[in-house]
Amino acid sequence: MATSTAVIAILVALMLGAMSPGPSFVLVARNSVGLSRADGLATAVGMGVGGVIFGGIALAGLYTLLTSVEWLYITLKIAGGVYLLYLAYKIWRGANSPLVVDDGAILHRKGVQRSFWLGLTTQLSNPKTAIVYGSIFASLLPQHPPLWCYIALPPLMFAIEAGWYTLVAICFSSRRPREVYLRSKKWVDRLASTAIAALGLRLILTAHKTGL
Repeated sequence: MATSTAVIAILVALMLGAMSPGPSFVLVARNSVGLSRADGLATAVGMGVGGVIFGGIALAGLYTLLTSVEWLYITLKIAGGVYLLYLAYKIWRGANSPLVVDDGAILHRKGVQRSFWLGLTTQLSNPKTAIVYGSIFASLLPQHPPLWCYIALPPLMFAIEAGWYTLVAICFSSRRPREVYLRSKKWVDRLASTAIAALGLRLILTAHKTGL
């Protein structure tokens, strides 16, 4: 397989992975509809940066450490699951808190910087993603890729992760979804919290499974 063809195949695989449902999707959608478009976009950028970090790990070949050192992989999966449970608890606890609306924009007291870090830490909470990235690169990228791959792949990975979640943020931050959210904030937040908690529990309960 030519290197350029391999890179295209990698990008397609990463796009399909980004589009699959998970805590990242739930969080971007929830922040976009419940906070503001700026918060949703900041969360999307955080997801993109997290994707670049995982991609860098895969390009460096460090993902083999996770697959070969079982206790480390299990520890990271449990830690990631605990973080998601904590995040779910915070969303559930704030479900009854009212939102402040000003000129049609929902204000977020700590701003988009917090949303960025929330997106980044959520993306990094699942070490299995690093294994997925590593498996895609190991199976599709040549054993000794040219230098341009190391230069081109990180921004392309960022574009895929951040680009997809940017679309999610734009769609969910439009007027109608926001009006629905304002009417049903308590139950929407609790639904998002339950979904994230379920994903966190799944991560913990499957921590002993080192396979994909």
